[in-house]
Amino acid sequence: MKVSLVTGDLSGGGAIRAFLLAQVLIQLNCEVEVVGFQFGKELYAIPPKNIPVRRVSGRNYPEFLMAVREIWNQIDGDIIYAVKPKPTSFGLSLLKKLPTCRPVILDIDDWELSWYGGDDWKYRPSFKQLYRDIFKKHGQLREPDHPLYIKWMESLISRADAVTVDTKFLKQRFGGIYLPNGKDTEMFDPSKYNPELSRQRYGLSGYRILMFPGAPRPHKGVEDVLTALEQLNEPDLKLAIVGGSPYDDYDDKLVKQWKRWIVKMPKFPVEKMPEIVAAAHIVVVPQRDTLTAAAQFPLKLTDGMAMAKPVLASRVGDIPEILGGTGYLVDPNSPAQIAREIQWIFQNLPAANCQGMKARERCVQKYSIQAMAPILSDILAGI
Repeated sequence: MKVSLVTGDLSGGGAIRAFLLAQVLIQLNCEVEVVGFQFGKELYAIPPKNIPVRRVSGRNYPEFLMAVREIWNQIDGDIIYAVKPKPTSFGLSLLKKLPTCRPVILDIDDWELSWYGGDDWKYRPSFKQLYRDIFKKHGQLREPDHPLYIKWMESLISRADAVTVDTKFLKQRFGGIYLPNGKDTEMFDPSKYNPELSRQRYGLSGYRILMFPGAPRPHKGVEDVLTALEQLNEPDLKLAIVGGSPYDDYDDKLVKQWKRWIVKMPKFPVEKMPEIVAAAHIVVVPQRDTLTAAAQFPLKLTDGMAMAKPVLASRVGDIPEILGGTGYLVDPNSPAQIAREIQWIFQNLPAANCQGMKARERCVQKYSIQAMAPILSDILAGI
């Protein structure tokens, strides 16, 4: 069986979920290919070496229709698996289903409309504005994934043959089958790495390292950690930010304001990430209390859990349940609480590392690729 994973923008966060689903499908002995548009200059994440990726340059309407023609024949799987309910992924997959009758699975790992205000978002243009949005060169409605089109796509979710979601928030809103954001716990195995050697290799020796292995965004609360470090004012504490944001210059603004506390690290292939995370003393996941954060399953959680690191996170969305008592929780938007927990963890590091080992055990049991595989196997068998 071949599965075509269709992602709307390989320059966006959906690429990581697509690569994860591909890894699970490979475990199930499926032939897998990731197919998608690329609207940015570079890929959001470097794909694992064993996953073929076909990409077509993304464009706005009307040129987007030519891009659809380029990608159409590349979606040739026996099953089509669309990542995110966007026109560029789910919409295209439903169109492909019409002449081929191939089943379409939809994966929802985020509430896309939450970026625009959720249910409060409305598109009510004047006639003049509507004309501009359609016919002007940079008109909003020329964007293939404009929120108006995403709203239309959400109304078509029932047309999918199966739906997978990765949080309770999304399950309550859209239904579907829970399929968590897992991790390859055989690759992310702390017994294979020496933390001190990793710190030496990446210029982190001599520091107590807090790590944020992902792209900073305002809702992810990195500023709260940096404010906590400012409050503690201990020079050997550093926040390592791995990869940075491909969307804007937000991480550059963080460096400008808090340069003293930040170690900026480049993007790495997934195969390198276990060695990077091994260098951390603490993995931080300080999500803020927003609609966007509540709908997400942060991959940074399973980065830290799989590598048996103490995980310091906020009580937002599914995070407390995912950690299941194996991490350290603070209220969202609470730098003072973060500062106290950082102090406690370093003062009791052996106990915190024991908690990290429990977190790994929980990750292997509930949030590994091996735990995801039987869920997805049942879905494939039922369509």
